[in-house]
Amino acid sequence: MQAVRIQHHGGPEVLEIVDLPTPEPGPGQVQARVTAASINHLDLWVRRGIPGVRFPLPLIPGCDGTGVITGLGEGVGGLGVGQSVVLLPGVSSGESEFDRRGDDHLSDDYHIRGEHCDGYDCESVVLDERFVLPLPDGVDPIEAAAVPLVFVTAWGMLVTRAALRSGERVLVLAGSSGVGSAAIQIARDLGARVIATGGSAEKRARALELGAEEALDHHDPDWPKQVKAWSGGGGVDVVVEHVGPATWEGSMRCLARRGRLVTCGGTTGPMVSLLLPHLFMKNIAVHGSTMGPRSAFPTIFDKVAAGVFRPVVDRVLPLSEIVAAHRALEAGEVNGKVVLTPDP
Repeated sequence: MQAVRIQHHGGPEVLEIVDLPTPEPGPGQVQARVTAASINHLDLWVRRGIPGVRFPLPLIPGCDGTGVITGLGEGVGGLGVGQSVVLLPGVSSGESEFDRRGDDHLSDDYHIRGEHCDGYDCESVVLDERFVLPLPDGVDPIEAAAVPLVFVTAWGMLVTRAALRSGERVLVLAGSSGVGSAAIQIARDLGARVIATGGSAEKRARALELGAEEALDHHDPDWPKQVKAWSGGGGVDVVVEHVGPATWEGSMRCLARRGRLVTCGGTTGPMVSLLLPHLFMKNIAVHGSTMGPRSAFPTIFDKVAAGVFRPVVDRVLPLSEIVAAHRALEAGEVNGKVVLTPDP
């Protein structure tokens, strides 16, 4: 089978197309032909390398996607050959108390595919049965490939960590990004009011289209004042932050009393600062959040099927153009997600 592989860390040029044996399913496993796989910012970090983090190279990247079942191992029930499925991004043993209650992402042995084990940038995969979800009828499998990681991440931030309530005000940074676009839609579905930011007129327009009441330019130094003005002067209840140093100070300034900032990453760097009196005098909470519970996926995809949640796909490219795909995402040229499909 054709697969992308990272042999060593570096720029997009280290992504190689190789031929590998097609994996065969064992007991309790499903073999699937990959229909589409999406690219996430995590793919860029894995490819570049992160100081202090060891990745199991060589590694096939790709965190999430969709596929068609081509083989079933002994003991698999409820799924059939030819069925379209969602390929879920997380993997864990299933043995921890968190796993048993549906919060697998909190397990000590939780990993993301394409990060600490092979991912979906290939033609065929083998997964344990619990890591595939039937694709609802009528949902386009290429668009669906852009859903799992970003929507479950935004769900974990807003539903699990921030406990967002109807009527609250939410600021979503980089609202046209994968996580940002999902966060806008989840917040609106929960009954919250949303203001977003975007780095270009096109990206701000996308945020408005997804349900934000207003979209601001986060390159404008006055954007925090504009957020406060939109909120009526009191600030927002929740900030969805995944940019990092470039927006962190402004994000903290936007928070209302008893506000919650939730962060799932830092695309502009790893180091930020906190003004402690600001933190404790306003009773602000800062939450870290990685991924979200596997138990949320049926609800997420039911809402995709109903048209409540809509994946945002910027472009679809063949797997052989993965270098160009990484370069476009790295350069900030993408308004939504990039999805890869196997070459004919």
